[in-house]
Parts: sequence; C-alpha cells; structure tokens
Amino acid sequence: MICIYNKNIDPYFNLAAEEYLLKAFKEDFFMLWRNRPSVIIGKNQNALAEINLGYIKEHNIPVVRRLSGGGTVFHDLGNINFTFIVNDEAKEASNFERFVRPIISALGKLGINAEFSGRNDITVDGRKVSGNAQCYYSGRILHHGTLLVSSDISDLSAAIKAKPVKFEGKGIKSIAARVTNINEYLQKPISVEEIINMIMAEVKERADDLHEFTDDDMKNIERLKNEKYSTWEWNFGISPDYSFKNEKKFAGGTIEINIDAKDGVIEDIKIFGDFFCKKDIKDIETLLKGVRHSYSDMMAALASVDVNEYFCNISLQNLLDVLL
Repeated sequence: MICIYNKNIDPYFNLAAEEYLLKAFKEDFFMLWRNRPSVIIGKNQNALAEINLGYIKEHNIPVVRRLSGGGTVFHDLGNINFTFIVNDEAKEASNFERFVRPIISALGKLGINAEFSGRNDITVDGRKVSGNAQCYYSGRILHHGTLLVSSDISDLSAAIKAKPVKFEGKGIKSIAARVTNINEYLQKPISVEEIINMIMAEVKERADDLHEFTDDDMKNIERLKNEKYSTWEWNFGISPDYSFKNEKKFAGGTIEINIDAKDGVIEDIKIFGDFFCKKDIKDIETLLKGVRHSYSDMMAALASVDVNEYFCNISLQNLLDVLL
C-alpha cells in the first residue's frame, strides 16, 4: 500500500485527487488530507436541499460533490480526512469496519474508547466523531472518512442546516447526528498534526512505499479539478429532479415561488402572491424557464428587467432571496 500525506487544502483539488488515484492506478493507496472550510455532498444528493445557502454565500464556503454516496458533511482544518483505495479481490465493498480499524487503534492509544457503530460511523460514548462512505469502480473500492479533532461544530451546524420543507424530490437527505470532536475526550487537547502522525504510523505498518504527487500527477489532478470538481454542472447540475417551494413577505407584499427543476435547470415556474404589479408576472416566469437554478444565472436572466414593474416595492435582491 502506498501512503500519501496530501497537504493541499483545496477541496476541489482533493476530491479530484481521490478520483485520479482510483482510476489512473492499480496500486492500493492510503491518503490523509484536510480541506479548508467546505461542504461535501454525497453523489446522490440535491445540493440546494442540503445547504444553508445564505451562510454558504456569506462565508464563501465551496460546495463540492464527491464520488461516494451518503450524506452531507462539513470539512475544516480541524477535521482529518482519510482515504483508502484498494483492489477488491475479496468482494468486500460493504465491509466498512475493516477500513476504520487503524483509526480506532490510533484513538485507543490516546485512551479514547472509540468503536465502529451502525452502518458507517465511528463513535465515542454514542457521539459521532467519524462518518464514512464508499464507492466502487472497476474492481476497486474507494473508502473515505472524516475524523473530527478540533472542528468548529457551530460552523458545521450552520452550513448544512437547510430547510428541507422547501424541497420535494428523489435526492437522498442527510440524517442529523450528534457529533463531537475527539479533543473533548482528552485532558490535554492534541494537535491535528499529532493525530495525522499517529494514524500514518498505524497504516505504515502494512505500507510498501511513501509517495508525493509528481508534476504529472499535479497536472492531471488540476485538469480533473477544472473540468469536473469545480464546475456547477458537477456540484449542482446533476442533482436529482426536484420541486422547490418558497415564500417570503416583503414591504411590497408576499411572494410565493413554485419551481420544478431537472438537472438543476428550471423547467417550470409559477409565481403567486399578494403584491401589486404593473406588468404581467408571466413575463418573469418565461424569462426564468430554462435558466439554471443558481443565484448568478437567475440574476443575469433578470438583469435587464425593472423588477418594480412586476413587484411594486420589491427589489431584485428580494426576488432572488425567495427564488433560492
């Protein structure tokens, strides 16, 4: 097994690196890595239904879709991510526990009684410190997980606290869980780097080699990042079909929005409310059909419109707020 300590903290790069190692090589890999504050969504999830969009925008937090299924997680520099990529000769794709044993062993050396729990978690005293997910590709398993060391739990809660009542569709919804940091169980907090060294030591016992990304590796990962992982099409556009409903009250009246979206694009939209208008609201509906259900695209579609002629005493920003 080849070990990599990837010190890049760009979430787009790091998710691309996982796919690159999975698909471009035949060797087994273990990689430790961290992301700057970011929201990582499961492959089968509706991104908009999982995030607090206002908080995400205000704090410039990237939203990145991963290859594996499962729920949404928040990453920051107080969280360690670990990735195993192995050839699945034994056909053990659903065996999560074998991959988390080195993590549990490392925590045990700190006096933390961690255990594998449920389908895919590591818990301490019933509280989640690690969530895990997998994907399968051409006889190879990619297994990755988080480990909360000193993560900002308040940011975690705020960033992925969506209002699911607004969305109806086939996307897999995340399930809330009680989470905590492992530093909560130590008399003296430990640094993330110390934990990384301990985990790497556990895995190195069965490792054949240490590896750093070559110039060619970096070019290939950057290409995958730019063509896939940093794009709207991958992170938002492949969301399952959904219906979105929202209602807000402004000084000029109440606006209710009903949207049907496919591949992240508005297929149909109906606008209702008790606002006053000079022009027919159907003009706005027509402008928005076929537009991506994203802030920038809807703003561009409405940029040439005098919104006050359709919604008296309601601004373009007000309208965008209710559209998302």
